[in-house]
Amino acid sequence: MPTSHKIPQWESEGFNHIWLPYTQMQTAPLPLPVISANGVRLTLADGRELIDGIASWWCVCHGYQHPYLIKQISNQLDALSHVMFAGLAHEPAYTLARRLVSITPKGLNRVFFSDSGSTAVEVALKMAVQFWSNQKELDKRKFICFRNGYHGDTMGGMSLADPETGMHQMLNHYTPEQYVFDIPHNSRDLAALAESLKKIRKTVAGLVIEPLVQAAGGMKFHSPEILAEIHRLCKQYDILFIADEIATGFGRTGSMFACDEAGITPDIICLGKALTGGMMGLAATLSTEEVFEGFLSDRLETALMHGPTFMANPIGCAAANASLDLFEGEPRIAQVQGIETQLREELKPCHKLENVADVRVKGAIGVVQLSNTDGEYILALRQQFVEEGVWLRPFSDVVYIMPAFTISTAELTQLTDAVFKILAAR
Repeated sequence: MPTSHKIPQWESEGFNHIWLPYTQMQTAPLPLPVISANGVRLTLADGRELIDGIASWWCVCHGYQHPYLIKQISNQLDALSHVMFAGLAHEPAYTLARRLVSITPKGLNRVFFSDSGSTAVEVALKMAVQFWSNQKELDKRKFICFRNGYHGDTMGGMSLADPETGMHQMLNHYTPEQYVFDIPHNSRDLAALAESLKKIRKTVAGLVIEPLVQAAGGMKFHSPEILAEIHRLCKQYDILFIADEIATGFGRTGSMFACDEAGITPDIICLGKALTGGMMGLAATLSTEEVFEGFLSDRLETALMHGPTFMANPIGCAAANASLDLFEGEPRIAQVQGIETQLREELKPCHKLENVADVRVKGAIGVVQLSNTDGEYILALRQQFVEEGVWLRPFSDVVYIMPAFTISTAELTQLTDAVFKILAAR
């Protein structure tokens, strides 16, 4: 099997016109050209196959090219590919809205569709500020967020990222300034947070958190009990609780939504990524009826003035409905539980490695945190994983596995073996 990076014509002719995400284009190596994907395997232009251990940024929960998803998308293409969602509507969106309300935490009754996770967060922030503005609470316009958090790349989302270690720190002078705290880990921390909320509550529109797992900020975990207490404090101090479940939603943490494990209903929840099974971009921001009613009046200016062009795209809605069919008809949550058990067992040997600070697992998320690393080391690790036949993309100080839920035990073992082998050799 060839080991060199064979450059297909389309790449050699087009790369000089591409601007890649999260990439220093002056020094980065060429991306690997993918020509097809199936199940959890990516096929490269030179014939190599890689086992994808991160499900294309955690969204391909049913695996690539699932035949049922393809069939339902194809059927929708034959009927209606797109129509504006203002003054017009269609059945796939109405069906999806009803189904999302039925599976998310009880009380989230209204669904606003958009086209990406970042936009879903932006809509949530807009909802929160205008909710209070409509009640003449004009000072309630800032947000509480947490260190190690990440909530997308739009203006509002960037303002919620960790200002010191987040990927948007070069724009701190440009984005709105928010209240940033550490996520509490014990009763003393919770008491300190409560005291802070008491002081600033009249200026706070909402608190935004990634429930149970802060993903892109370093795969940091916190407990359902802590999450429930943060939610309780928001209720106590009249602060809207916004759950960013774009990464954690749809089974990733072991329950359909991370908020379920804490037994809480957020005022607003943001969904994306696995919503369509990774087939295409679609997102949703759900709110309680109380938040929705805060926009109702005889005046147009109190309405939520937001509307992405491809909002509720019928093909995306068809993909999402098909994905929910698979969650209902196939044992996805049980598969996640099996992945969790296997990750716990097979990543355990990493504890003894010299450069490993921590190993942690939650649902279909396995994390090996390194104690000493730098950018060059991380880039070297990425290349070594490719040479082992797996696609893993370590960042910061973590090597992590977040595969499709349909991965086989043998394929998952190939991923965990590669992690141990490469880290042990450093």
